Amino acid sequence: MTAARRTALSVNVNKVALVRNTRHLGIPSVTRAAQLCLEAGAQGITVHPRPDARHIRAQDVYDLAALLKAWPGREFNIEGNPTQNLMDFIREVRPDQATFVPDGEDQFTSDHGWSFPQDAERLRPLIAECKALGVRVSLFMDAVPGQMAAARAVGADRVELYTEPYAAAWATPGQERQLQQYAAAAQAALDAGLGVNAGHDLNRDNLAAFVARVPGLLEVSIGHAFVADALELGYAATVRAYQQCIDQGLA
Repeated sequence: MTAARRTALSVNVNKVALVRNTRHLGIPSVTRAAQLCLEAGAQGITVHPRPDARHIRAQDVYDLAALLKAWPGREFNIEGNPTQNLMDFIREVRPDQATFVPDGEDQFTSDHGWSFPQDAERLRPLIAECKALGVRVSLFMDAVPGQMAAARAVGADRVELYTEPYAAAWATPGQERQLQQYAAAAQAALDAGLGVNAGHDLNRDNLAAFVARVPGLLEVSIGHAFVADALELGYAATVRAYQQCIDQGLA
């Protein structure tokens, strides 16, 4: 990755919906949050609608899809388990990208990637369906270099590297080992013909170092830390702060 192609920032607005859902007032508005982030320069919006609708609800997905139509060149990424409710949204909305995540229905948060060859047969037809609809497919994957060629073999366009282990090792003696692991996984993905995304627990402290070391990074999806920062800084300033981190990593 060079400064000629900036790593895209996709803002995950799930936590905005989580706060809204604690009352019946419709605030804070998920679509307003997305609008402000797009106006500030975010390259995309991400949602992960779970079957229990504990944060993003079906109507949010439709409203955001309508919003993104007014922002050509910005991307809508819908995450989820394709064996649960994700495919219904893909068929109706046809986002720019579908990120397949192997979450259980009652899972607190995403905590592991797909495994091959175990998951190959159930993923292959679902990936093919998405691509027939014109939707790019990214597979949520652990940073295991040996798994990248298998992700490509089932038809994926990209992988999203699950970055919680890196975030957990930040500012510890294990940080460098984690960076080496993620760099190797990204290179293996590139060698297999995959694009590289990343997400989970990336924040203003650890993002620049990750961008600097991981080759070919096309997109980072950031939600929890982004919304936490936005409570203090506002949406627009937070978008700028994260993009400054990306630029610092690419410098």
